[in-house]
Amino acid sequence: MLVPFIMIAVASPAAAEKRPQSGRTQVPATLTGKERLGRKWMDEQRIDNCNVPPDKRGSRPRPLACAHGPAS
Repeated sequence: MLVPFIMIAVASPAAAEKRPQSGRTQVPATLTGKERLGRKWMDEQRIDNCNVPPDKRGSRPRPLACAHGPAS
């Protein structure tokens, strides 16, 4: 008497896994902490070339070497 119920309980999760997902949503690109905060990364007082990607450093020329970097 319990066998049909057990068979249904076991078969349901397996059938759900086999179904293709329709309408997959595209995962957004991962943003850095500075990007998640908004346009704050463009603030002159916040820009640090050691931590900002080259394409977001802006037009102001800055040194490429970190003054506060680890000693080598």
